[in-house]
Amino acid sequence: MLKKVAFTMYPVLDIHRAKNFYENNFGITPSKISANGSWVEYDLPGGGCFAITTLAEGVKPSSNSGGSIAFEVEDLDELVTNLKTNDVKFKLDIFPSPVCRMAVILDSEGNAITLHQLKRK
Repeated sequence: MLKKVAFTMYPVLDIHRAKNFYENNFGITPSKISANGSWVEYDLPGGGCFAITTLAEGVKPSSNSGGSIAFEVEDLDELVTNLKTNDVKFKLDIFPSPVCRMAVILDSEGNAITLHQLKRK
């Protein structure tokens, strides 16, 4: 039986470039790094684990792959402004839904990341 999502992982081509992207743009720090540095985990403050790796042989980063991750954020407008200042590429700028606002960016490797903020009640 399934218990929970253990982690979400993205393949990367350059682990140092990807670490720099996530740590500098989102202010997260690694919780675990494999001995050879090819697997990096980030435990998120509200729960969940996000990992990047160069171990996914034959899997290339892509913004069109079936899987993706959505990060819940405190202030979408502020984060989007900061990301644009850092020349982060956007697949979709901020757009509304009935319950939230979202934007989709590309990481340094080309993976799509959804940034999500629930509407205040």
